[in-house]
Amino acid sequence: MFPAPRRCDHAVSESHPRDCANCSTPLHGEYCHLCGQHAHNPVRSFAHAVEEVFESFWHLDGRIFRTVRRLLAPGRLAEDYLHGRRAPYVAPMRLFVVLCVLTFFVGRGVIHFGDDGSGDAAVKVQMVDQGVAQATTAEEVERVRGKRVAELAEARDQLPPLMAPMRGGFDRTIEELHAQADARVRELGGTPAPRPVADAGPEPTTWLEAQDQRMRRNIARLQDDPELLKHAFLGSMPSALFLLVPVFALLLKLAYLGSGRLYLEHLVVALYSHAFLCLALLGQMLLALLSRWTGEVLPLAAAGVGLVSLALWLWMPVYLLLMQKRVYAQGWGWTVLRYVAVGSVYSLLVGMVVAAVFVLSLARL
Repeated sequence: MFPAPRRCDHAVSESHPRDCANCSTPLHGEYCHLCGQHAHNPVRSFAHAVEEVFESFWHLDGRIFRTVRRLLAPGRLAEDYLHGRRAPYVAPMRLFVVLCVLTFFVGRGVIHFGDDGSGDAAVKVQMVDQGVAQATTAEEVERVRGKRVAELAEARDQLPPLMAPMRGGFDRTIEELHAQADARVRELGGTPAPRPVADAGPEPTTWLEAQDQRMRRNIARLQDDPELLKHAFLGSMPSALFLLVPVFALLLKLAYLGSGRLYLEHLVVALYSHAFLCLALLGQMLLALLSRWTGEVLPLAAAGVGLVSLALWLWMPVYLLLMQKRVYAQGWGWTVLRYVAVGSVYSLLVGMVVAAVFVLSLARL
């Protein structure tokens, strides 16, 4: 007969506690039989932290709504998680990745440079010149075309140096006028007169030349519609945030040396901080689209949307300060000092990464 297995009586480590950290129920295995929380502490083991990313990643139940609601209160979700109350919520890394991916794809939809000539560009072509649309012969179309192109080119060349970015708008209008004139000539049974295409530049012969040409074309569109610059910035932010999460955690670790907290605990704070930033950016993108739509039909409503967007921008740094104060529980003086130090370095890094991602986006779109 085999002897009964002996139970180890030495002190239980933090990664394998006797009681559930969430509900204080005595543990009899890897999971709590009452609330279902795993016994392992992910902030004490990197392997378990990584495991949480892949474990039922897309299996998000009602906890996601409870988690997001708790996330809106600065520091509450991180405080719960670090104190062991993890079962009611989605794990921080999983939450961040889900929100980051969602924000990334929404951002890709917000940035639209479009080469197909549809949408707003098509409306502008219809409104370029009524003289072309009302012409009754191909010869009359060509006369109107020549006159209008000359007027637009003269106005473009007379722009002062400080208004040079507006020249792209004149060039685009000229191209749209040519497109409308060519279409009208075909409607009248004629053949459009050939015109020089020097503005298009030579065909690229290498991959680098093709990328450079695409970037120049997209930059011209940004100059023609400055609102696209805001959308492009918003679309580049999720990628930058994803890359900088571990850096932000390292900055927190350096700022709070001597606090006794491990790097993975700071990583939890960084993940929840960036999850909120992704959520706020998602709101900014939706507000930007709403502002663009209401600006055409309800200008007063568009102004209200702009105020909401401004309030959200202002709330983002305040949220992070309140979160840092609650989680690390230090006086306001030291909290503000550390917040300014970490925020200054991090803002510089975010600016550099966003600029790099933005440049790459110009070549890919």
